[in-house]
Amino acid sequence: MQQILVVDDEIGIRELLSEILSDEGYQVELAENATAARNYRGRVRPDLVLLDIWMPDADGITLLKEWAAQGLLTMPVVMMSGHGTIDTAVEATRIGAFDFLEKPIALQKLLKSVGRALKHGSEQPQPGLSLAVLGRAPVVTDLKQRLDRIANSRVPVALVGEPGCGIELCARFLHVRNTPWVAPESSVQLASAPIELLNQAREGTLFIYDVVNLTRAEQKGLLLLLAKIDRYNTRVICGATRGLAEAAADGALDTKLYEMLSSLTIPVPGLRQHREDIPEIANLLLTRMIEAKEIAQRQFSTSALNALRNYDWPGNLAQLESIVRTLAQTAQSEEIAAEDVARALPQMTKAPAYQTLAFDQPLREARDAFERAYFEYHLAKESGNISRVAEIVGLERTHLYRKLKQLGVKLSRREE
Repeated sequence: MQQILVVDDEIGIRELLSEILSDEGYQVELAENATAARNYRGRVRPDLVLLDIWMPDADGITLLKEWAAQGLLTMPVVMMSGHGTIDTAVEATRIGAFDFLEKPIALQKLLKSVGRALKHGSEQPQPGLSLAVLGRAPVVTDLKQRLDRIANSRVPVALVGEPGCGIELCARFLHVRNTPWVAPESSVQLASAPIELLNQAREGTLFIYDVVNLTRAEQKGLLLLLAKIDRYNTRVICGATRGLAEAAADGALDTKLYEMLSSLTIPVPGLRQHREDIPEIANLLLTRMIEAKEIAQRQFSTSALNALRNYDWPGNLAQLESIVRTLAQTAQSEEIAAEDVARALPQMTKAPAYQTLAFDQPLREARDAFERAYFEYHLAKESGNISRVAEIVGLERTHLYRKLKQLGVKLSRREE
């Protein structure tokens, strides 16, 4: 039975809507204000929310924004108001509301909107993670403010951070909705047909996963493409898994490309830089998996969340998501315990990677040694599954193969 949450501070309207919708065969839950609706959504994902705009504690638009920011706007929401304006309806739709109904609501209009919203919700895939998942620590708040300031710019931007830290989430935040989003899985097309890529992304966004791992031919294609973006009104966003200046200095990045991208570079923090957010992120990831019916009902114990927070997360958000899924699938009880986390992360008891590295060597050799150990660890952990390793470390498979070859990491025949 489909579940509808009705949020309205007027008891008469709540009861009337409840009676009508119950007669139509829906399970109806009621909330008298935003606080009650917030608490309910924290426990349960309804199939649809009918949300009043004007309420005493917080208005419906504010609650809608809150759900969207927290990654909880995973169900259709129909706004209701007796004092609606076109501007309010537009604002609600922009945030993510499915429809807008003016009070008094005609019966047929109500049922038609509810039916359409529920059909839309059942057909829509689970939305991907948004920038909100990164948390609320000061370093993340600063990142969001930087992105906000350049949101309306068309200048090419470089997002620099460790593999798996959420670079694509930042890029999608900058992307304008309802315009083309082009993110080629293989960078080969940059060398063979850069203008074709630009044409696909016309009026929208072209996202390059990791600019510092492009070949010279691919970098040349990107340079050609960047010279023509004004004509196509396309924004180019490039990820980079290490600093552009460092990559240019050691010859990995073309100097002209460095000059074009370095004017607007934004660092994306790794999870180690905002550990305080890790428990909230883990809970949100777990909730999304449960609501998508990917896993059975689970919850983290306080000690399990503490163990997750204290880990260094070399694979960042991508690795955390993978571990949360593993824990949800393998935990021996409904509550995920610290012991479950220890089994999923056995390396927690080992010496930190930096203690096994030699520091009396040039920077590049030290970095290569770390990256070699990093990839060998993930290959072993995922039993040589290249697709899983690529997902966890945040690299496209072609880039990963190229990186492993560059580092001299040997693959077994099964891994290849």
